[in-house]
Amino acid sequence: MSREFSVGGDGLTLANAAVTLVFVNPTTAPNFNLEFIRLWSSQQGSATSAQQRIQVETQVTAFPTLVSATPRPLKHSDPNASIISGGTAGAAGTCGINASAEGAGTKTVKWGDNFNVLNGYLWVATPREVITIYEIDATGQRNWAQAVYNFRWTPQTDPYGVVHKTIDYPGVPVDHATIQENHGVLKNVRIPIRPHFGVMGLAPKEADYVDSIPPGYFGGNMDNWRVGKGATMYYPVAVPGGLFSIGDSHASQGDSELCGTAIECSLTGTFQLILHKKDTLGGTSLAELDYPLLETQDEWVLHGFSFANYLQELGPTAQQAIYEKSSVDLALKDAFRKMRAFLMTTKGLTEDEAISLISIAVDFGVTQVVDGNWGVHAIVKKSLFAGASV
Repeated sequence: MSREFSVGGDGLTLANAAVTLVFVNPTTAPNFNLEFIRLWSSQQGSATSAQQRIQVETQVTAFPTLVSATPRPLKHSDPNASIISGGTAGAAGTCGINASAEGAGTKTVKWGDNFNVLNGYLWVATPREVITIYEIDATGQRNWAQAVYNFRWTPQTDPYGVVHKTIDYPGVPVDHATIQENHGVLKNVRIPIRPHFGVMGLAPKEADYVDSIPPGYFGGNMDNWRVGKGATMYYPVAVPGGLFSIGDSHASQGDSELCGTAIECSLTGTFQLILHKKDTLGGTSLAELDYPLLETQDEWVLHGFSFANYLQELGPTAQQAIYEKSSVDLALKDAFRKMRAFLMTTKGLTEDEAISLISIAVDFGVTQVVDGNWGVHAIVKKSLFAGASV
């Protein structure tokens, strides 16, 4: 059977299965043009044992010369705290840059999505908000971006007449007549282009309407730059149809997305979606999958969060409480538990063996600390299991 359908998957039942998202890259990879328009599905066998495939194809669109960054709403914990964030400008576009910390103390600084700098608090006597403009070559001849200029935020009036003294809301237009451009910033610095989508995932089952900022077991706003060219993502399916969604395209980002924004841009992509039926997952690397799992040519990358299923764990107020309760400590514990289970379930290790291997060969990193439900990823090399099939 072959038919076209929406991403919402009308009539396509994916419950009790896992979905594989495979990036299919254009032959003109240097252009970093990805696509997303048309879908088709095919099915063979009976309805209970079918393996369904969904392929997504699109038209190519190129990067704009200048790209725009959209920060999360800022939340000030102290009127004298340093605000470290990105923001939006006019047609030229913007990207955030970190303000430097001058002096030390024990004050709490928050930016992005209520980001608290844990126990190493930053302190600056004067509030600062700095915007940096980055330029990307739309022809694809350069695989790096460079800073053009930055400027200090000045109070801006949005189309509704609201004055924004700080970058407190994403998408505020900037009147460039009110700011002073500071050129010659980040001299001789080339930022590698790593195009990827910050948001990809399926729908959770715990709520009908869900804040798109915090990620979770269903994927969503994970902001992992490794989910790009040549990557494969696996997600547990929680609702009929899966309801795959995608967005938050980035030209480049580092681990943590520390100031709340990457080099945000317009990006389209070509994808292939494959449904793996639950009863076929035993003995594979997808066995008992209940979190987003990334596979690259050389690695498995497991995603941990402050709360693995915050919608369930935090109760009726979860979508508000998650912004107040996240920590890197909790995310690291979750990533560890998932890696331990992965090694024991899919590689046949004992718990002692798994913990030893984690300590000496697994790399943990901070995925993001700006999306409400903070993330820590754990990377294990496939080459560690060279003596067996991976």
